[in-house]
Amino acid sequence: MTRMAGADTARRRPTITDVARLAGVSPQTVSRFLRFNGGLKPATVARVENAIRELDYRPNLVARSMRTRKTGRLAILMPAIGFNPSRMLAGAGATADGAGYFVDVVSAGGGVRARSERLLELADSGQFEGILSLAPVLPSVEHQLHHRTTVVISADFDDEMRGIKDLADATPLVRMVEHLASLGHSRFLHVAGDAQFASARARKQSYLETVERLGLASAGVFDGDWSGESGIEAIRSLPNRARPTAVIAANDVVAAGVVRGVRERGWDVPGDISVTGWDNNDIGQFMTPSLTTVDVDLERLGSKAMAKLIAGLRGTEPEADDESLFRIIWRESTAEPPLPPGRTGVRFSAGP
Repeated sequence: MTRMAGADTARRRPTITDVARLAGVSPQTVSRFLRFNGGLKPATVARVENAIRELDYRPNLVARSMRTRKTGRLAILMPAIGFNPSRMLAGAGATADGAGYFVDVVSAGGGVRARSERLLELADSGQFEGILSLAPVLPSVEHQLHHRTTVVISADFDDEMRGIKDLADATPLVRMVEHLASLGHSRFLHVAGDAQFASARARKQSYLETVERLGLASAGVFDGDWSGESGIEAIRSLPNRARPTAVIAANDVVAAGVVRGVRERGWDVPGDISVTGWDNNDIGQFMTPSLTTVDVDLERLGSKAMAKLIAGLRGTEPEADDESLFRIIWRESTAEPPLPPGRTGVRFSAGP
């Protein structure tokens, strides 16, 4: 009786030989593909990828570890605090999975010294081929690592998981002020975030510099704390005269408070005051009016960090990725400024 190849592989886990047979290449070629596609032609890569998908092949990492002394496991180290890193971890995990790795997430409390010691423990354990730390470690760690484990420190957050480095870039705020000014807005207010955060300080400074550079009037900076209450209080504190026509809020929660405060005072958004936020909180698109905001691509941030680690494991350079992590989403909460008394006209939204 003839046994069909498909029926045979359905009864057992597909092997690298099965993949090679279906792709029309040697097992050694498939092995090279699994070890990061070293020097293979695009047509060969496509055949191997199609065979892997058709057979639902998954590398036997235990066997590979015994044969090559490689575990196929990576660790992501982060502070043990109340922070939801799900979007960054999703991006990092997807990139690792695409390269054939499993990922363990390890939290370490006690600050930078304790985290540094934990990183060295993970490196010495032999369980991980690479380690990605999403927060700073002591500079001395680099000199204490053995050469078997690749380590990447992608410190986009500090010990309290407050955004630093790329995440503190305030360029989108500058672009929002410039665009609103081009629509005719001339008097602004900034409701800032907690000054302990580098991102809040950068946005405040960029607001002040942009207002001055463009010759705009400012109702000032209200030093808030990322809360909706600070947004409400900022609007309550405004004098009736010379109110701003645009409010740049530190985040979407603050912006929601601003909108509420504006309505409490009998003003309209965006009829009297345009409002912008930051973070693209899910609720913003369902507010009335929907909220203009800045989306931060945390998935890509995690993916970029993991790609750097995998490039280190391969001995290659990571692909260049200079695209901004930020994207302004113009929605209903921004529009042209109110017309002077006695003038009528058609109002347009503030989208570019």
